[in-house]
Amino acid sequence: MKKILLLVASLAFFGNAQACYDESLSDKGNFISCKKAAEQGSARAQANLGSMYDIGQGVTQDCKQAIDWYRKSAEQGSAQAQYNLGVTYSEGECATQDYKQAISWYRKSAEQGGAQAQYNLGNMYVNGQGVTQDYKQAISLYRKSAEQGHAPAQANLGIMYVNGQGVTQDFVMAHMLWNIAAADGNEAAAVNRDLVAKQMTPSQIEKAQDLARQWVAEHLN
Repeated sequence: MKKILLLVASLAFFGNAQACYDESLSDKGNFISCKKAAEQGSARAQANLGSMYDIGQGVTQDCKQAIDWYRKSAEQGSAQAQYNLGVTYSEGECATQDYKQAISWYRKSAEQGGAQAQYNLGNMYVNGQGVTQDYKQAISLYRKSAEQGHAPAQANLGIMYVNGQGVTQDFVMAHMLWNIAAADGNEAAAVNRDLVAKQMTPSQIEKAQDLARQWVAEHLN
């Protein structure tokens, strides 16, 4: 699971207000700017500073500092910092692997609408990591993420439908979801769509294609 490293990418998620990252500055300059803002209490700057310590950008990599700043930001409600803490604990990066902690932080981010957190939390429910395996919970989380345009969530939701995990087996829904994910560049979804199509009638494929157009119009346009 990849952490969301804020910095430039954070601006699209949070907007420009109070951002401490400036493309015109050096990495060291941005570190100094973020540290000053973080120490003044800016949750966004704290999350950015955590990322900089995490990857060693503008400063020597320091896992403890990264976690400390992520936590300060997360406790102020930063969905991205909450997500990054989830990755830290689920992957055992910079901290001892702790699925319970990962679940807790992913859930906080997911409840704020974080699509990547919803997806990762769904994976943990599928695999029974830190929670009792629960396909219905996974379905719910994948669906929320998928409706935000998250292609891996769309692809995994398709797998749940084709296998009948947490839902009634439905090749039409699986095809629909894989078709949407494939259009976003998910190669595995394209392969799966073509495989399941071989087990479907022409009318079923046509229905799946119609549903895909409707779903995209409703959720992604």
